[in-house]
Amino acid sequence: MTRQRASAGQGKLGCILWLAVLAVAVIIAWEAIPVKIAAAELHDFMVEQAKFGAGSSQETIQTRIFNKAQELDLPIDKREISVVKAGGRIRMRASFTVPLDYPGYVYYWDFDIEVDRPIYIF
Repeated sequence: MTRQRASAGQGKLGCILWLAVLAVAVIIAWEAIPVKIAAAELHDFMVEQAKFGAGSSQETIQTRIFNKAQELDLPIDKREISVVKAGGRIRMRASFTVPLDYPGYVYYWDFDIEVDRPIYIF
């Protein structure tokens, strides 16, 4: 019976450490996942503009991308969006940095979204 009493409380510290690790992971995910989803939506929108924006001017496409980024609450400046149509291709690039606020620390997450597609005009 003395052996059982001696080993009864050995797992408490490990449980507490794993709960702390889990709490940190949840806090990181709570901030990072919505930003990643918004960036992925902006990329999908840029691909869509590359597919169907062949008749639009570069400035119009740039404005559409900027408006979509504002709708998704991404901190982007219009000067950080470039759209180039040349040689039967359309190239788009959006670069921005999102600050993620964590308790006691701010992480700056850099995004550089690029789309390069041929223009098909039927």
